[in-house]
Amino acid sequence: MIFYFTSTGNSLYAAKHFDEELYSIPQEMKKESRNYKAEKIGIVCPLFEFDLPSLVKDFILNSQFETDYFYIVMTYGMHHGGCAARNADFFDKAGRHVDYFNTVKMLDNALPVFDIEEQKKLDPEKKVDEHLAMIKADLEEKKHYIQPAAKEEIDFYEGYKANAIDYSASVNKPRYKVSDKCIGCGICTRVCPMGCISIAEGRPVYDYTRCFGCMSCIHACPQKAIGYAALKEKNPDARYRHPQIELAEIIRSNKQI
Repeated sequence: MIFYFTSTGNSLYAAKHFDEELYSIPQEMKKESRNYKAEKIGIVCPLFEFDLPSLVKDFILNSQFETDYFYIVMTYGMHHGGCAARNADFFDKAGRHVDYFNTVKMLDNALPVFDIEEQKKLDPEKKVDEHLAMIKADLEEKKHYIQPAAKEEIDFYEGYKANAIDYSASVNKPRYKVSDKCIGCGICTRVCPMGCISIAEGRPVYDYTRCFGCMSCIHACPQKAIGYAALKEKNPDARYRHPQIELAEIIRSNKQI
């Protein structure tokens, strides 16, 4: 069994390489009782600010897993900040032992930091399929491995934390803005994994009480009408979805309403 969360399709693409029995974490979170039993159970998700998305952490900590082999694979773009070793330790202390924790480098879609078009040019150098094949072989052998935190990744993470800015959003401090290009199609409401968006008078309205900034709405908007409110984007005209993942798959994975 693999439980996954995806916002742009990268993690779903990775999950498809490891198993055919896939379950969407946003859909599983709708269940009051979550008890799972399988020979191997895995989590596949993206890296958010050098950590697991809050939705994924909540799922792991508040679900029951009966398995001989529990693993986590995270997709990331440029730096992983030693997230595997740090989180493996965190989950062990929380009573959720992780047998295998690794990362796979894919296209970085953090819009305030990277130009998606430039990232696409770098994508072939990351040899994603080759790396996924190596991880799949590890999982098939039930290899026990926690990716070590290299000094340069620890230094990068500590530098990030020392200079981190609080981007928490609210009604008076919105994370996103909607331009006049919006046609009220409602796709943003269907890709949001937390059900934070509704349509009122033909425009999306955000409830930031549960939003954790996954960018699903920004990347999925066909009109490129959604952008960051307070942060400048490297390329406001560039958006991303994994070329082998359909929008309908992300909607099925994340739709809450």
